[in-house]
Amino acid sequence: MSEPTSSLSAVPSAATPAPPVPPQAATTIFRGPDGIRAGWRILIYIAMSAGLLLLIGAIAGLILRGRHIQFSGLTPLGTTIQEGILFFAAAIPALIMTRIEHRAWNEYGLPLRRAFGGEFWIGGLVGFASISGCLFVIYLLHGFRLTGLAIHGNTIPAATIVWVLAFIVVGLAEEFSFRGYIQYTLTQGIGYWPAAIVLSVLFGLAHAGNPGESKAGLASVVCFALLFCLFLRRTGNLWLPVGFHFGWDWGQTFVYGVPDSGLLPYHNLFNCAFNGPNWLTGGSVGPEASVFTPIVLGIAAIVFASVYREKQYRVLPPATSRQLASPPAA
Repeated sequence: MSEPTSSLSAVPSAATPAPPVPPQAATTIFRGPDGIRAGWRILIYIAMSAGLLLLIGAIAGLILRGRHIQFSGLTPLGTTIQEGILFFAAAIPALIMTRIEHRAWNEYGLPLRRAFGGEFWIGGLVGFASISGCLFVIYLLHGFRLTGLAIHGNTIPAATIVWVLAFIVVGLAEEFSFRGYIQYTLTQGIGYWPAAIVLSVLFGLAHAGNPGESKAGLASVVCFALLFCLFLRRTGNLWLPVGFHFGWDWGQTFVYGVPDSGLLPYHNLFNCAFNGPNWLTGGSVGPEASVFTPIVLGIAAIVFASVYREKQYRVLPPATSRQLASPPAA
């Protein structure tokens, strides 16, 4: 009969050293617990974006060699070029920051696996319905009417397609520039809604230079931005805001042919006429400065919040981000 095993053999020896604790990085004005502080990362990102814009401007200057090209009004080509440059200058630095911060591109609001999926098209339909509803109310109050087709024949499908492409680029550029990387990073520093309010005000100020813009129009732009922040908060990504942005602008500019911040569209589907006070029609700005635009946006926000109740937007620490971005081990 063998001797029983002593229970003392299962107890680790007091002489066994404890596993070493990895040293914590010192917290400074530049570094926090999760690495470079949010404010400095935003400055790095903005510096790269500004550098890209300056580089693109210099290259364009060399190509054009002093020739002055000006886009009059809203045109598909001019809109696509300008907004495409903006998206490029916002997206490339964000890709670089994914390497610096060890994060995944998906975290910044445009997950590729959901690109142009259901959320985008829902947003597009709601955006088009919203501008249509706003103009319908103005019509009922005798402030707006369609006066006939502005284009005919084969021009209609061609203009439809190029304006769709142009406003998809607009949605991507403006949403990612203000609610992509910067929203994500500023949320780490001051919280989601404080960051959203700051960036929404900046979004409004960015439109202040548009010809024919007014205070009422800028107030509506801020309302748009806050609505898009609500969309982002509840869906966790920017595809629904991009779709709404596209649907509203496409309906406003191409379908109804109404002014946008004083700019008149080119190759729009319908001609139109406005009649009445500025609070009703928006004046030179167009319907975005009408008193009914914030009302329509408020209704959209209430309906959306009643359907999308869960908060899906998350800001992850770098370690968690790396784990989610890495494929599972075999």
